[in-house]
Amino acid sequence: MAQFRLPKNSRITEGKHFPAPADAGRVRRFRIYRYDPDSGRNPRMDTYDVDLDRCGPMVLDALIKIKDEIDPTLTFRRSCREGICGSCAMNIGGGNALACTRAIEDVDGEVNIYPLPHMHVVKDLVPDLTQFYAQYAAVEPWMKTASATPPDRERLQSVEEREKLDGLYECILCACCSTSCPSYWWNDRYLGPAALLQAYRWIADSRDEGTGERLDALQDPYKLYRCHTIMNCTNTCPKDLNPARAIGEIRKLMIERR
Repeated sequence: MAQFRLPKNSRITEGKHFPAPADAGRVRRFRIYRYDPDSGRNPRMDTYDVDLDRCGPMVLDALIKIKDEIDPTLTFRRSCREGICGSCAMNIGGGNALACTRAIEDVDGEVNIYPLPHMHVVKDLVPDLTQFYAQYAAVEPWMKTASATPPDRERLQSVEEREKLDGLYECILCACCSTSCPSYWWNDRYLGPAALLQAYRWIADSRDEGTGERLDALQDPYKLYRCHTIMNCTNTCPKDLNPARAIGEIRKLMIERR
């Protein structure tokens, strides 16, 4: 049987252990990926024992407590704490999620936390999203029009036309879906579920007049057609959206216009 191992400088080592105070009540163990590229050392897993009686209910609450009270060197992104900004996306308990909306009690056993898969790591739990945002920009996520703007009103939609955007516009670009997709890991030219959902959001918009141009841009063996309907994207989306359906709708439009 063939055996594969990571390069020596990529193998995760055991890190530090930070025990809970002696008077701690409900103690929960968090194992967190740590990596500082400037140090030249291998990634490691640090262990933190957190007293849940003195901590909020969400994984982000525990991370903030660890950084504020236990280990100020821990690095992660966060902003809104309301599941809106997408900043705190990470791999929690084996699945991608937002730390601010994932309850600690919903994670079985030790809470293992890693950065989003597939991405280069800037530091600790912070992934490099440069390529992800470049792919988002590539679908030109803005309204394209050829006709003149009405002088006395906005570009209007019917109620039915507006409903077609439900399940699309709510995407917060957290990258949970794309980084859970094996096809995205394997193909750098595949735009990924998040970018393709955003592409369909404008294709489906009745006010947009660039549908043909958008479909032309996606007519490529890799940008669109590397999706194999694995469905990880839909299963992991913290906003309960369905990127796989959006990709399927784009494919249907490609067939209909032949």
